[in-house]
Amino acid sequence: MASAILASLFHPSEVLALVQYKLAPKTKYDYTNDKARERLYHHLNMTSRSFAAVIQDLDEELKDAICLFYLILRGLDTIEDDMTIDLETKIPYLKTFHEIIYQKGWTFTKNGPNEKDRQLLVEFDVVIEGFLALKPAYQTIIADITKRMGNGMAHYATAGIHVDTTADYDEYCHYVAGLVGLGLSEMFSACGFESPMVAKRKDLSNSMGLFLQKTNITRDYLEDLRDNRRFWPKEIWGLYAEKLEDLVKPENSDKAKQCLSHMVSNAMGHIKDVLEYLEMIKNPSCFKFCAIPQVMAIATLNMLHTNYKIFTHENIKIRKGETVWLMKESDNIDKVAAIFRLYAREVNNKSDPLDPHFVDIGVACGEIEQICVGKYPGSTAELARLQAGVMAGTSGSVITAAAVVAGAVVLKSTFA
Repeated sequence: MASAILASLFHPSEVLALVQYKLAPKTKYDYTNDKARERLYHHLNMTSRSFAAVIQDLDEELKDAICLFYLILRGLDTIEDDMTIDLETKIPYLKTFHEIIYQKGWTFTKNGPNEKDRQLLVEFDVVIEGFLALKPAYQTIIADITKRMGNGMAHYATAGIHVDTTADYDEYCHYVAGLVGLGLSEMFSACGFESPMVAKRKDLSNSMGLFLQKTNITRDYLEDLRDNRRFWPKEIWGLYAEKLEDLVKPENSDKAKQCLSHMVSNAMGHIKDVLEYLEMIKNPSCFKFCAIPQVMAIATLNMLHTNYKIFTHENIKIRKGETVWLMKESDNIDKVAAIFRLYAREVNNKSDPLDPHFVDIGVACGEIEQICVGKYPGSTAELARLQAGVMAGTSGSVITAAAVVAGAVVLKSTFA
């Protein structure tokens, strides 16, 4: 916590959010009366702490179904991601994983010893047991999405794990993320929490996934390069380099940053759909579940824009204080729209007028502003409130942040 506070020292709103988070009573999820369920949520926490938090805050009707949906797709992804598994072994599993999830007792031990989520597949019989206990409607949705995703993954695995055109890029992101959006929307509507229109607007659900995936792919340039994966489309990077790996060369830094802005511009094309989708979501727990990853994505995209570090450093992330602040703020459409406006302005302010995508990014940022002002008028007051906290640090009010830190130290010692 101390390091997170120091990282956010010039952002008092983040420091305050961290202190509030630290002092707030923590929700305790007790699964001790159901050992199988306890193990499921253990795996959820091990595979993704951020998703674990928002999934467990869902209403009970959806919580287990979406937990299992996540774990099943994570299991599929763990096979697809593992470059130590040869294609002859991998492809049949990808294509039949939607059938495997109905096989009681099935486990998988062929992952490499260093594969991050290997243990999930070693104990996958627990996931299958939970899946088979779900309502048939949820099982059908999960199996259908798993089938479609597995076939898409198999196609790109045999194609050499690279994409050529922007159409390929959209298709790949659809398979690995857009389909997740479709499945979640179908579950939201199937349980009655949301209107049937949420499931029907597949274009918006798809964009929710594409925005997240494209942001991650842009951020993970070096990590994917190291693992011999090529997810940046050649149609984009080919305008700036002969080979994708040439972007890391210091003499190509200007071209690399231009390529990066092209990738950022491409991802921002989905934000209009993201806002329209979130406007449809009425259940409070579903809204936060959907909104939090999206605001994280726009914050991450802002961090990436013009940031040459993505070509020199792996594992670039937004500050923990920023994450906690965004989670705290993302509970209604006006606040979320204000967050998008705030980051769109920062993205626009960072843009280099000499960059070939300066106008494209400016237009995208202007469209976000226009949509939010017109459709979410309450976002203007929320934006002013957010800016008051954010700008306090940038205008030199270190005293404000220091006071909050001092308060945190005193409170910590008081409650120790």
